[in-house]
Amino acid sequence: MTQVSLKSTERIDDLQRAGLKIIQDTGRFCFGMDAVLLSCFAKAQGGASVLDLGTGTGILPILMSAKTGAAKLTGLEIQEESADMADRSVRLNGLEDRVSIVKGDIKEAGRIFPRASFDVITCNPPYLQGDHGIVNPGDAKAIARHEILCTLEDVISQSEILLKPGGHFYMVHRPFRLSEIMCLMHGYHLEPKRMRLVYPEADKEPNMVLIEGIRGANVRITVEKPLIIQERDGVYTDEVKELYGF
Repeated sequence: MTQVSLKSTERIDDLQRAGLKIIQDTGRFCFGMDAVLLSCFAKAQGGASVLDLGTGTGILPILMSAKTGAAKLTGLEIQEESADMADRSVRLNGLEDRVSIVKGDIKEAGRIFPRASFDVITCNPPYLQGDHGIVNPGDAKAIARHEILCTLEDVISQSEILLKPGGHFYMVHRPFRLSEIMCLMHGYHLEPKRMRLVYPEADKEPNMVLIEGIRGANVRITVEKPLIIQERDGVYTDEVKELYGF
């Protein structure tokens, strides 16, 4: 494992998967369960080219390097500090030959990369619309949570441009925007094909949705069984423990 420099507010976390580690900054947005679940939900065949839009700390490409046979994984990130942190995490894990971090804007992704050049695109986008009530719209945590620098439509429209015909799009989002998600995906020819709702507990409302679309596919979707995160006593379910590699 390559030695890399750390800033005073940074730490190295163990990802509990294939010896992988990641650099995180306690003052910035740290990855959560949604990223881990998306890395398990997304598929990439051997030799595939994968793009993660808004990669943040690089969590998705790094995890998917261990969970899939993808040949090349690229993370696109607009925030310079996050892109630098992701790049150092790639070097920390010795993944330079498979994972690369590109600094750039999701809205410009169709010009940064060649058209129809990726087999798989993943995204864990900001969930909340606009910047209402935000004190500092330039704050890294606000940018990660609110559609300040890109919108849901930006993510989906750029994915249509960059996916090969028959390519797969994977996203985690919030169920309250599911109608909008479905309409946009259908409108940009990323036909929803697979969906799974995530529940914090069995008797509570879902708080995440995992969704897969295929560019140019026919209309037909499979709704998978619910994913329950915790038992009533607060202990992770067996499935979640397995997904996390516990």
